[in-house]
Amino acid sequence: MRVLGLSAFYHDSAAALVEDGCIAAAAQEERFTRRKHDARFPRSAIAWCLGSAGIAPGDIDHVAFYDKPFLKFERLLETYLAFAPRGFESFRMAMPVWLREKLYLKKLLLDELRTLDPGVDWSQRLLFSEHHLSHAASAFYASPFDRAAVLTLDGVGEWATTSLAHGEGANLSITREIHFPHSIGLLYSAFTYYTGFRVNSGEYKVMGLAPYGQPRYAQRILDHLIDLKPDGSFRLDMQYFNYCTGLTMTNDRFHQLFDGPPRTPESLLTQREMDLAASIQAVTDEVMIRLSRSVAAETGHRNLCLAGGVALNCVANGKVLRDGHFDQVWIQPAAGDAGGALGAALAAWHLHLGQPRPPRADGEDRMQGAFLGPEYAQADIERRLQAMGARMQVLDETGLTEATAGLLAGEKAIGWFQGRMEFGPRALGARSIIGDARSPKMQSVLNLKVKFRESFRPFAPSVLAEDVSEWFDLDRPSPYMLIVADVAAGRRREMTAAESALFGIEKLNVVRSEIPAATHVDYSARIQTVHAGTNPRYHALISAFKARTGCPVVVNTSFNVRGEPIVNTPEDAFRCLMGTDIDALAIGNCLLLKSDQDPALQARYETTFEQD
Repeated sequence: MRVLGLSAFYHDSAAALVEDGCIAAAAQEERFTRRKHDARFPRSAIAWCLGSAGIAPGDIDHVAFYDKPFLKFERLLETYLAFAPRGFESFRMAMPVWLREKLYLKKLLLDELRTLDPGVDWSQRLLFSEHHLSHAASAFYASPFDRAAVLTLDGVGEWATTSLAHGEGANLSITREIHFPHSIGLLYSAFTYYTGFRVNSGEYKVMGLAPYGQPRYAQRILDHLIDLKPDGSFRLDMQYFNYCTGLTMTNDRFHQLFDGPPRTPESLLTQREMDLAASIQAVTDEVMIRLSRSVAAETGHRNLCLAGGVALNCVANGKVLRDGHFDQVWIQPAAGDAGGALGAALAAWHLHLGQPRPPRADGEDRMQGAFLGPEYAQADIERRLQAMGARMQVLDETGLTEATAGLLAGEKAIGWFQGRMEFGPRALGARSIIGDARSPKMQSVLNLKVKFRESFRPFAPSVLAEDVSEWFDLDRPSPYMLIVADVAAGRRREMTAAESALFGIEKLNVVRSEIPAATHVDYSARIQTVHAGTNPRYHALISAFKARTGCPVVVNTSFNVRGEPIVNTPEDAFRCLMGTDIDALAIGNCLLLKSDQDPALQARYETTFEQD
C-alpha cells in the first residue's frame, strides 16, 4: 500500500512516498524548479517520487496533506476579530488570497491531483493531518525509538506553536499545546526581521551570528517580551509585535525597547545586531531546556524526538542533549514544513490505516541517512555533462576517491555530487561543497568566492563517526548536522590576550584550533558524523583524506550559491562549477577540474537568484 504525503502553499513544499510503512522517496519542490523555498503545489517532486518507484498516479492508495487549512482560516478570522480594528490593511490584503485559494484548498488540491490522473476519484483518497501531528509523526515514526516523548516547535501550524506528544509503537498522541500568538518560533523570527534578515530563511543566520555577541538583551527579552515559566511554557506580550495584525514582525514599541529601528537588510552589521542575536539565542536555549526538563519529568521517557522549524536550531539542540534529562535525542533532519509531507504520509499509514511500524535494525532510524532524493546513473551523468561541453576524467571509485582527497589536501574547494540527494535543508555529503578543515583561509574562500554570502557565517565539519569524540566534545552520532558541540580541548589553540580582547566580526580570522575552517568563534561546531553504512562514498573520501593528513574532518557546506536551492541535476552542478571559484567537481566517477574547462563556459550567476 502506498501513501503520498504533500506539503504546499506556505513555504518549502515537498512530496514524500511511503510504501508499506517504509520511506521510499522524498524531495522538495525547490530542487526541481530552482526557486528557493518554492511553496507551489509540488508537481515536480510528485512526478519524481512516482517515477523513482516505477508507479503511476493511480497506484497511490492515499494522498495525505500536512495540515488542515480550514482551521488556519479559523485562526485568521479569530485573530483579526480579537485585534480589531487594528490590522485592517493586513486583513484586507490576506482575505482575497484566503477566499480564493486557502479556504477552498481541498478543491485546489483535488484539481491539481486530477491533472496527474483525471480518471481517479481523488476525493476518496485525500486525507488531512493536523500540522503539528505531521511534524510529530515525521520525528517519532522515523526515529530509532519504540517509545519517546516528542516536542514540536515552530512558528505556527493551525493554532499550535508548541506541542508535546507521546509515542509508543505505532501510537502517537498530542497531549499538550501552546497556541498562537504565543510562539518561540515567531519570537525568534521577530529578531530575524529586526536584525535585517529574511523571516523563514534567515533564522540560521541569526544563530550563526550569535557567538560574535554577548547576550546583553536577554534579560530585557525575559522582562518584557516573554513570560517564561519554570516548566518552559510561555506567553508573549503582544504589545511589542505586529505579526497578528500588520505586515511586519515588530512595531515601534519593540524598536524603542531595543534602542532603534530594524537594521536595513544588507547594511553593515554592528555589535548591536550581534548582541541581539546572542540574546535571542540564549532565551531560546533556556526555553528549550526548561521544556525538555518538564517533559522528561512529566512523561518519564528517556528518549526525545524533536521536529518543527525551531528543531533546526542546532545550538539549542546541543544544549538540550548536554543537559542530560534524556538519554537520547533524535531530530528529524527535514524538521521544517518540507518534512511535514513525510509526517503526513507516516501519520496516515500508522494512525489512519492502523498499520504497525516496519522492522528496522537495532539502533537505526528509518531515514536512510536522509538520502531519499534523486540519483543519476554513471552513463546518464556522462551524457549530460558532455552535452554541456564539460571536459572530464572518468575514474574508478578508488581512483576518484584518492584524486579528490589529494585535491582537498591541496586546499582546493570541491563540488561533491554522489548518490541520492538529501531530503531537508542540510547538505550531508551527497550534494556538498567540501574543503580542508585545517586551512585557515578556507572559511573566507568558501563564503566570499564560492557561496557569495556573508563572511561571518560558519561552516560545518564532517567527521568520521568513529573519530568524533577525539575531535569534539560529543560522544554519540550526529548524522544530520543538527547538534552543536565544542571542539575538543586538546585540538584547540590558546588565544593570545590581544586576540581574546577582539570584539564582534574582528574575531573571525583568529585561528582557534587544528581545524580553523570548521571552528566557530566560540569554539563550537555544527557537527555531522559520517557513517560507512549510510554514506559509504563520503566516508571513504574522508578516510582517504585522513590517511594523507591525519585529520578525519573536512568542511561541508551545501552545493549552491546564496539564494539558490541545493543542486539537483548534473547540469546544476556543472553550472555552479563554472559560475563560482570551485576548483573541481567530483560527480559519480567523473572528475572535472576547473582549469581544464573551456573558459567560454564560465558564467557568473550569483546575481541570478534572489538574496535570502
